[in-house]
This record gives sequence, C-alpha cells and structure tokens, in this order.
Amino acid sequence: MRDPRWNQLADHLVGALKVTRGDTVSVFMTDVSAMPAVKAFVDACYQRGATPEVVASDESFDASAIAYASDEVLEEPSALELSSMERADVHVSFRGMAAPESEPDHRKAALLRKSKGHISTKRWENTRWCLVRIPTEGWAAMIGAEYDTLVGEFFDGCFMDWTAMEQKQLQLCESLTSSQRVRVRSDDTDITFGVAGRAWISFAGGVNLPDGEIATAPVDDSTEGFITFPDTIWFAGVKISGLRLEFQEGRVSSFHADHGEEFVRHILATDEGASRIGELGIGTNPHVSTYTGDLLLDEKILGTMHLALGRSYPECGGVNRSAIHWDLVKDLRTPAGVLSVDSEDLISGGKPTGLLAGFEALRA
Repeated sequence: MRDPRWNQLADHLVGALKVTRGDTVSVFMTDVSAMPAVKAFVDACYQRGATPEVVASDESFDASAIAYASDEVLEEPSALELSSMERADVHVSFRGMAAPESEPDHRKAALLRKSKGHISTKRWENTRWCLVRIPTEGWAAMIGAEYDTLVGEFFDGCFMDWTAMEQKQLQLCESLTSSQRVRVRSDDTDITFGVAGRAWISFAGGVNLPDGEIATAPVDDSTEGFITFPDTIWFAGVKISGLRLEFQEGRVSSFHADHGEEFVRHILATDEGASRIGELGIGTNPHVSTYTGDLLLDEKILGTMHLALGRSYPECGGVNRSAIHWDLVKDLRTPAGVLSVDSEDLISGGKPTGLLAGFEALRA
C-alpha cells in the first residue's frame, strides 16, 4: 500500500503549480527510489485533466556517460530533456538522493554539469517548476544518519503551514529591502556581500520541496573576503570536502579543497559567470535540521546561509549569467556563527535572532 503522504505531496504540488486541464507536465525521475512520489503525482495530474510525460533521467546514466562518452557528447544537452522543457507548461523533477557508487572523472563531470545547466535554464524560462529532493536509505547510510529521521524531516518540511511561512518571509524580505551589506562570520569565515538596490524574494513551498528560504543577488563586484565549507558536500556525483573560497571584487580569486579541488577548478572555468555569485540565500525551515551534504536540502535549514556560484535570479535584479548554479551551504549553527545585515544580526552565536528567530515558532 502506498504511503498516503505521497498523495498529500502530489496534491500540494498540483495546487502550488496550478496544474490544470490541458497542461503538459514534464516529469523527471532521477532514481527509482522516487517512484512512489512520481506515481502519486502522475495520478494527480491526470485527475486534473493534465498530461504528464515522464522521463527517466536516472543519475546512474550520468555515471555511464562520464565513463564512456566523448567530450562532444557530454557537452551537448540531452535533446529529449530539452524537448520536454520546451513542450511543457509545468515541470517537476523528483530527485532521489542516490549515493554515488564511485568517484567520477572530475573534468568530465564538470562538462556534463554544464550541459545540464542549459536544461535548467530552459526550465526556469519556460515552465512553472518545482524540484523535489527525496531522501533514500542509501544516502542515510552514507552520511551515518537514520533514514526514518531524514524522511520525517522531509515530509515535515514539505507539509508545514506555507501561508504562515510566506507571511513571515515576506515580512523579512521587506525589512531587508533597503539594506546595503550582508556579512557572514565564523571561526573560518569572514565575507561580505553588497546588496544595495537588489530585491529579496521568498521561496515558500513553490519551487523546491522541502522549501523555505529568502534570497537575493549580490551586486556583482561587491563580494569580498573568504568562506569555508568544512563539511563534505556532493555535487554532480563528486565528493567535495574542506572547500575554501576567497573573493576579490566579486569574483573567486583563489580556492582550495581537501578533496575535489580539480572538480572545483573545472566548474569555476565553465564560463565567465561561473566564478561570480548569482545568489545569496538564508534558510528558514525549522523542520529540516540534519545536515546531509545535499545542497537542495541543507540550504533550507534554519541557521544556515548559502551562496550560489553562477546564474542569478533576474527577479532579484541579478545580471550574472552562467550555465552553472551551484549552491554552497554554510552551517552557522556554531557558537561563532554570525550573519548580520548592516548593523542587525539575523544569526548570532549560531542561533536565529531578530526577525529570523520567529521562524522557530512555525515548528509547531
């Protein structure tokens, strides 16, 4: 019997994305573990008179491409996936958190990520969309977490009161409208972002699940300082640990990683915009607390901030363009963790404060 929570998730998605009769709905499934969620969503689409079209964009096929395909093939975006985006009114990617089976070639993994970036751009430009990141037993085992804990946080983080969350996030965004500078500090980080004239936007249950963040686009030449990501993260199937980035005049000026440094080098060389920051975000979801190394989940954790190298959100006033949008999450839930906007702290001593502290009440 199917877990009824998948039906609840599907009902939320068709409502949030305004799926209606006559819509063509592009559905990507990146791992078979996501099948219960996909099946429930397909049922809900048909019930609304829409036509879902499912593409098995399994990430295990990415490993095959990296192992055997030429550079020319890797650099060419999937015609099937591009066509799906171009045909669709709505797109949902159900991304099962499949643990990588082996370390891929870093240069080829970066080439494949660039080609996937063109598909992501089509998704943003053409469709009403949502990405759903689903924990798996394999991922839980890899990071040493309890699977039931990850799944519980996933569903709690998907089914919270999004109306109340949106109200709080819009209030926070409004309070930041006239801000000039964001500074992030901890034992291994001291970095500033200029945000004058840029809009802050709210993400509350619409484009990611679990969701919960506010974001802006830093002024392109404004970022200065250094930031360290000491925990292990995974991107494009590559393990990266001990990553440190230094910025001058808005661009990565130097970098180091204990593991995955070659991959970082290739990502930063993707195009002109890949070494600049396209997004600055603050996590607001009080139900998601386990750090997983998966960026789509970790960026929502209340008490974290993230930056994204590459493509910016035009809605924020950002102008940086890139095939890459790589979110990197800084966990500030430590005694030295501070996030300040102008002279006001939103995180102090590792704990949300000011307007950000009110999000803890949404846990109930």
